[in-house]
Formats: sequence, structure tokens, C-alpha cells
Amino acid sequence: MSTIHPTAVVDAGARIAPGVTIGPYSVIGPQVAIGAGTTVGAHCVIEGRTTIGRDNRIFQFASLGAQPQDKKYAGEPTELRIGDRNTIREFCTFNTGTAQDRGVTTVGDDNWIMAYVHIAHDCVVGNQTILANNATLAGHVHVADQAIIGGLTGVHQFVKIGAHVMAGFGSHISQDVPPFMMVDGNPLSVRGLNLEGLRRRGFSAARLAAIKQMHRLLYRQGLSLEAARGAIAELGQTHAEAADDIAMLLAFLDASTRGIAR
Repeated sequence: MSTIHPTAVVDAGARIAPGVTIGPYSVIGPQVAIGAGTTVGAHCVIEGRTTIGRDNRIFQFASLGAQPQDKKYAGEPTELRIGDRNTIREFCTFNTGTAQDRGVTTVGDDNWIMAYVHIAHDCVVGNQTILANNATLAGHVHVADQAIIGGLTGVHQFVKIGAHVMAGFGSHISQDVPPFMMVDGNPLSVRGLNLEGLRRRGFSAARLAAIKQMHRLLYRQGLSLEAARGAIAELGQTHAEAADDIAMLLAFLDASTRGIAR
């Protein structure tokens, strides 16, 4: 059975799975679906076409599924989808998508999202990310798996942040950040590789050696982006154990639309 506080307002149309807990004075709209084991704290508002998976922890005063902060929005049926086992702390705001993009804002699984984080319309947040307090994602931002975004960091619309990136406190991210990099500052600067994070995730010495070489080619040898890309592609012939890492970085460079931070 679900546990719903008597002061909570849950629309009869909402789909609330068994084992959900909804705290005092929270408001759940008619098009909301909440998966089993999820806990919703006090004074939360979950509205719009919002689907939330299993075993999430949503703390007090969160606002999920509100209309996008986009002047072009004209009431189209857009969505917010949140996966499983996410921690969403106080005063977070996640908006639905827009018809001008995919129409869906997506948050994956096992993310640690701290207080006052804003995830705007049409963002795609992967799995096992960390977004520290007051991190702000503008519309259409993509954050790949296991990236870390420091507190008070702003991410410009349409920016892509690659897997395993670490962005330091108070960064201003207006260009795409390739996988594995460590960045910070305003203007943004690539400081090196997120080596400690990669080691903690079990990257072998051989994989780390290949990633270090990719970093040198992109940032330390004065090559043009085209030349660096070609040299990185050739690494696959001598670093077979890092083939997936090399392919991921090459795919990111090919998909970049704002240019990469260099």
C-alpha cells in the first residue's frame, strides 16, 4: 500500500504505485505516474506529464514537471521522465520539454542531484551523474553518464558534457566538454583529465594510458582539431583495450555543435 499524508493533494488521475510515500502538503497532478518505492517529501509539486520510476528519493520543496521556461511554449503535450534510484534534494526544478526539440526532458538512473539544481526543458541527463548545489542546466543540454558538475555552475543551452567529465565549482560552460576532461573557470579552461575519477571507476592502466594520449593530442601538441581527431582515430591500432574509450571520444567530437572547450 502507498502511504499518502492526509494533507497531500493527489489527483484521482495520478498513477501511484504500491509502496510510494507522499509527504505533507505535496500536490500531485492528474498526469503524473510514480513508481514503486519512491518517496516524495513535504511541500513538493509534481505536475504535467511526468513519469517517475522506482525507488527515488525526492526531498521537500521540489518542483517537477512544470511548464518549460520558454516563451515559445504554447501548451504542447510535452513530458518529463525520471528513471530509478535518483536522489533529488530540496528546491530542485525540472521542467518538461518543448515541441521545438524532442518534447521530453529526461533524467536517467542513480543520479545524485543536490539542492536548488535546475534542469531546463529538453535536457538529457544520463546515469550516475552528480549535480552539486545550484548547478543550472539551460535548455537542450546533454550530460553523459558519470559526469560531475560542481556547485554554482551554469551550463549554456545546447551544450554537451561528455561521460566522466568533472566540472569545478562556479564554472561557466558555454562549449562542449569532451569525455574524461576536468574543467573549471570563467572563461572555461580544460585543466587536465579526471584521472582520480577514472581510477575509482576501475579504469585499467592501459586504458588510462590511451586516454592520456588522447588528451595530449587534443590539448598539448598544438594540433588543429581535425588533425587531433585523425591522430586519435589511429590510436585504436595500438591501444585495443581502449577501443571503446577512443570510439566514445571520436563520436563526441563528431556530434559537437558548439565547438569543444580547448
